[in-house]
Amino acid sequence: MRTELNNGREYELEAQYGLPEKLPETEHVIWQGSPDVWQMAKDAFYIRPIIAYFVFLVLYRIFDGISLEHTILLIIVSTAWMFALSVVCIGLVYCLAYFTATTTVYTMTNRRIVMRIGIALTLSFNLPFKEIMSADFKEKKAGFGNIPLRICPTTKIAYFHLWPHARPFCFNNPEPMLRNIANVKEVATLLTNAWAKENQVSLSQASTKSPISTSDRVRSGLDIGLSNELGLT
Repeated sequence: MRTELNNGREYELEAQYGLPEKLPETEHVIWQGSPDVWQMAKDAFYIRPIIAYFVFLVLYRIFDGISLEHTILLIIVSTAWMFALSVVCIGLVYCLAYFTATTTVYTMTNRRIVMRIGIALTLSFNLPFKEIMSADFKEKKAGFGNIPLRICPTTKIAYFHLWPHARPFCFNNPEPMLRNIANVKEVATLLTNAWAKENQVSLSQASTKSPISTSDRVRSGLDIGLSNELGLT
């Protein structure tokens, strides 16, 4: 359980770490985690294409100065300015990814998933297992990955309230997503077992399929969810 991060003064009034209120006695935390900062920067904020873009601008500035026969001093000064502005822009994007990741806490209990998200304005989304219809997971390199959750259609959460903790481009029926978490396969197994127990479904009906390890772009279903047994809790 991660408790060394996300303990700033703005969370002092939390009844329990990562949760808006204390859990009932019959409920306990199974897993807690937060997105990885660098994975968030790559996956949600596309920092690598941004870096490539600014590298191109710096190199083009050097080439342009040489082709126009500018003096060495002028080329150095103009390139230095371009480099400094590039570093600032890239740094701002990374800072946004850093604060997005480190202010987020995903909590899985034996009955629900709670997502505490938001930098300036903190929001908590409570997703009982009885409202989760199905889930997928996508494993990438080094064991990081995403777990999008398809929730009951009657439970509506605005896509932009969730972003970047939402499955990309699912605007009509937004799917909350545990994004860029470590050991995603193990977390998916915990989710499958907890969901099956809460919904009284046998593990043979809610078993995690093994992802194809040779590709980091393969999504694997958790095969959890029976829509006719969903209900509010």
